[in-house]
This record gives sequence, structure tokens and C-alpha cells, in this order.
Amino acid sequence: MEKKYSTNLVFIAACAGMSFFGVAMLSLGPILGPLNAMVEGANALPSTMSIGIILGTILFGPVVDKFGYKWLLILASIAALAGVQGLATFKEIGLLHASIFLLGLGGGILNGETNAVVSDIYDDDKRGGRLGLLGAFYCIGALLWTLLNYFIPDFRIPLNAVSAVMAIFIISFFFIAFPKAKPQESVSLSKSLGLLKYPALIMFALVLFFQCAFEGTSGNFTVQYLSHKGGMDNAAATLAMTWFTVGMLAGRLPLGTIMGKLKELGTLYVYLGVALVGVLLFMFQASSTAAVYVAMALIGFGAGATFPVVLNFIGGAFKDLSGTAFSIAMFIGLCGQSLGNKVMGLQFDSGVYGFLPVCLIICVAIMMVLVPTAVKVSQKK
Repeated sequence: MEKKYSTNLVFIAACAGMSFFGVAMLSLGPILGPLNAMVEGANALPSTMSIGIILGTILFGPVVDKFGYKWLLILASIAALAGVQGLATFKEIGLLHASIFLLGLGGGILNGETNAVVSDIYDDDKRGGRLGLLGAFYCIGALLWTLLNYFIPDFRIPLNAVSAVMAIFIISFFFIAFPKAKPQESVSLSKSLGLLKYPALIMFALVLFFQCAFEGTSGNFTVQYLSHKGGMDNAAATLAMTWFTVGMLAGRLPLGTIMGKLKELGTLYVYLGVALVGVLLFMFQASSTAAVYVAMALIGFGAGATFPVVLNFIGGAFKDLSGTAFSIAMFIGLCGQSLGNKVMGLQFDSGVYGFLPVCLIICVAIMMVLVPTAVKVSQKK
């Protein structure tokens, strides 16, 4: 059947959606302090956002498989836009919770849907590289949002600027044709739930479980670790997280070229090896600011390949219900992030700050074991 959409236009739309998700994920980081000073109880907003992201992640897959991509992309972007505008406008805690929930819900849908549509529009030889490039736009959105807030103290100005850009792209989505829904004989509740019986999908999802635990714990606890173990001041320690994002961006941009030469497994092992070197440097040189920044860039670079490579495998193995398969895998990944944050929080509350790099090393080691096993199982599907 002749396709009735432009691959390039769909990919550009997906990159815009992924950039919005990058803004959503880091939205509260730069503004939570000032917001909490203005509105009592604002420190509880991140938990509400997490609920929205999890719900969006569960929701998107079955919906895009049954109804297609276009209207959910538009609705999710509008929800995210409403959330951003709510943060810029409201000063009542109930309305702020509603806003951050919408931002999380829209962001969770955008993250899953953009990955799923890119997986669908490219063949096996290009899928992994394009997913890597898509992931780079998450980093671009996150970096631009961070820099805007760094240079502009009044957080409402960056929020309104982001809203204007989002509105322009949402209007453009109405004029872009997207892939149609999956053949309806392939889409049913029983077939969607039937994906859970495939060991390959569960094993790939477990890789994302440990990847999300890796990203979540490193993202949320690095600043405290560097303050306590390395003696860094808060500003220097916070800047280390920017180097993580820069490293991930640097890792994802050439991913397609690297995968063309090393194939998926070789690429993943090289990247995870770089992450391991970064964690060891992070562990043993925590008191050196320069060494920490290099370490965080290496860790970010090394973490950049797991999601694109794993989603490439899943998209190739479960083409008939790719959206639902992505939903399942990403949901399990988010569970890893939640559990990792909980465990690390308990360790930090007990004063065991040195557990952070140990946990990161364990996550990398488990992923190195799981991935080749999952690939072998998927080849028998």
C-alpha cells in the first residue's frame, strides 16, 4: 500500500513533540524554588507530575494502535501547553497541581507516541539511528529550557516563550498527514494483553527498568552526592547535571552512524562501557570539579544509546502493536525509576551517600547481561 504521508514531515513533528517532553521533564527543576516561595505546598508538585507521566505512558500505546497518531499528538501537545501556561499564570496550589498533571500527562504521551511513530515510519536499517536522533531533541528541549531559566530570572517569561513555540508547532500538526491506525484485526484488548506473554518484550522492558533507575537516581541524587562526598557548593554541583545532558546529546547525534558500523549490540556495549568509565571517575574523583564534569559528560554519553537501541529491537519485533509494546516497556521502565529513587532516597536519608555510584555500576552490569539474552529470545519469537 502506498504511504500517504511525508516521512520527513512526520519525523520533524515527532522531534518537536520530543523537545516538548524535554521541557516537561525539566520544567520544575529551575522554577520549583521560586514557585514554592510564592505558593505554599509547591514542593509536592513533582509527585503529581509523575502520576501524569505514568498515566500518559500507559494510555498512548493502545490509543495510537487503534486510532492513529495525529489527533493524540495534537491533544497531548495542547495538554502540555495548558500545563505550561498554568505554571506561568496560576498562584493557587490546586490549579498548579492541575497544571502540572496536564503537563505530565501530555509529556508522557508525547514521549511514547513520538518514539512509536518514528519506529513505524522507518525500516529496520534506519530505525535505530532515527530513534537516537529523536532522543537528541529531548536533550535539546531540556538544555534550552535550562539555559532560558539561567539567563532570565523571572520564570514566567521562559514559560510564555515556550508556550508560543508550542502553539506554532501545534497549528502545524493539523496540516501534516500521519500514519494511519494499525489494521483493526490486529488491535484488540486480548491481543494487547497477549503481548505480556512474550519473554522478549518483558526482558527488553527490564533493560529499560534498569536504564530508568540509572537515569533517575543519577539525575535526582548527584547534586547531594557531590555536596556531601566531594564538598562542592550547590551551584557547581547543579552545573554537573548540565554536563550530563550535553553528554547525552553528544552520544545520540552520531548514534545512527555508529550503529551502522558496530550494529545494535556492539553500539550498546560501547556506550555502556563509556558510562561505566564515567561512573568510576565520578566515584573516585568526586572532589575534583573538572573531573566530575568530564565524568558526568561520559555518563550522559553512555546513557544515550539504551533507549533508542532497545526501542529499535521492540519496534522491529512487535510491528503489529508497536504502540502498545512501547507502552508496556516504558511503563516498566518508569517503575524502575520510581523504585530506584525510593531505594536511593532511603540510603541518603541514612547518610549512605556512597551507594549512588555503586547502584549505577550495578545497573550497567545488569543491562550488559540482559540485552544479549533478550536479543536471542526475540529472534526465536
